[in-house]
Amino acid sequence: MDHQKLRDSISNAWAADVLPSLSGLVEIPAVSAAYDAAWEENGHLRAAVEHVRGWIAARGLPGARCEVVRLDGRAPLLFVDVPATPGAAATAGTVLLYGHLDKQPPLGDWSEGLGPWQPVIRGDRLYGRGAADDGYSGYAATTALEAVQEAGGEHARAVLLLETGEESGSPDLPAYLEHLGDRLGEVSLVVCLDGGGGDYERLWLTSSLRGAVQATLTVRLLETGVHSGLGSGIVPSSFRVMRQLLDRLEDPETGEIKVPEMVVPIPDERRAEAAELVAGHPEVAVPKLPVLPGVRRVSDDEVELVLNNTWRPTLSITGAAGLPDPAVAGAVLRPWTSVRLSFRLPPTADAEAARAALERVLTTDVPYGAQIEVGEFMVLNGWHAPTAAPWLEAALRQVGDDVFGRPCQSMGIGGGIPFMEMLGRRYPRAQFVVTGALGNDSNAHVPDEWLHIPFAKQVTEAVARLLDAHARAGAQS
Repeated sequence: MDHQKLRDSISNAWAADVLPSLSGLVEIPAVSAAYDAAWEENGHLRAAVEHVRGWIAARGLPGARCEVVRLDGRAPLLFVDVPATPGAAATAGTVLLYGHLDKQPPLGDWSEGLGPWQPVIRGDRLYGRGAADDGYSGYAATTALEAVQEAGGEHARAVLLLETGEESGSPDLPAYLEHLGDRLGEVSLVVCLDGGGGDYERLWLTSSLRGAVQATLTVRLLETGVHSGLGSGIVPSSFRVMRQLLDRLEDPETGEIKVPEMVVPIPDERRAEAAELVAGHPEVAVPKLPVLPGVRRVSDDEVELVLNNTWRPTLSITGAAGLPDPAVAGAVLRPWTSVRLSFRLPPTADAEAARAALERVLTTDVPYGAQIEVGEFMVLNGWHAPTAAPWLEAALRQVGDDVFGRPCQSMGIGGGIPFMEMLGRRYPRAQFVVTGALGNDSNAHVPDEWLHIPFAKQVTEAVARLLDAHARAGAQS
């Protein structure tokens, strides 16, 4: 493969074709279904899929088939099937390239001159919701396939899956995988472009993703509120009972999770990876968070902070109800308190077992006989990358040297991508490359989201090289 021609092809495509269409995608308010109850009526998810489908179909990839797949009541999915090049043997199997087209809501005020549905290019940045997370992915995957062919390289049969429910936890994806199972074929390589890393200097590879269990916990003691002067000391506060229950789940001094089903041994190689990350990239090992003056982190050991964020369970209270605003709070013993529990689970924890244990802990021997409701569950398994095959290790070294001038770097991620665990179960022998163009300051999920355009081009080139290496490795097997 002519590597210079590959790079030129990618650079030209991004400038002339990708950025105009990606900017058009930013303009579509394709908010994920969990944040838009009228998503089907509004039609924005469908519009996003059609926008990208039209662009890919017009590219003229030989033999490519683009199809919008829609199961009843489920958010649509774009399925693109690209035949293998003539030089790729059938033993190479199928490459599955994954991304998503749904978006987070605007979530706050954007800076002057910027807006969630307003694409703006300033220097090397494309601003707008979904530009980096994850609208660019379908364009990068398609451009990589095109460039491989133009540069005389090879690629195995490739399928591109662009879903529209990732930001909602991918609730429809299992049904689509079952529906498309026979058409996916024997997947031997998965490339997920919904990731990223700490900077824009190297290719970042995700080695693990945490799972999650979310639930709403409600404590009820009274039919109606009563004057606190009459009721306090006779009936316990629902907030105090809530505190007691939360203390069953989490050590209030250390934050350690007490539910055994949520805790797993940390593999030695991940401990070593965390130490290497801290030693080699201290500026990105631990996210720089907007802490207030005088606030201390939970540990002074940065390796432990990395492990806390990637392999240890944590609890966050992300919402509450039954509590009036302090400015209007009267002297009332409130009848109930409700909180939203959000657990992040280790990559190898069984999320369903964790959910069942959570429900059992909260509803057994309840203090004062309070009425407890636990519901509105969201359950997500984590993912742990398999060991890289020799061909993939060699290809990643080459990508590091030739594309970025720096070695690739692996790291665990504190968030989750539901698709990875699903595919890991379905294709246990497949190789996985979870990467992407997100940096730690790309503002995914918050105002002023932006895509680093030169880095996105490099990620596209990296994917193209991996496609060629995979096809050749398959041909030699």
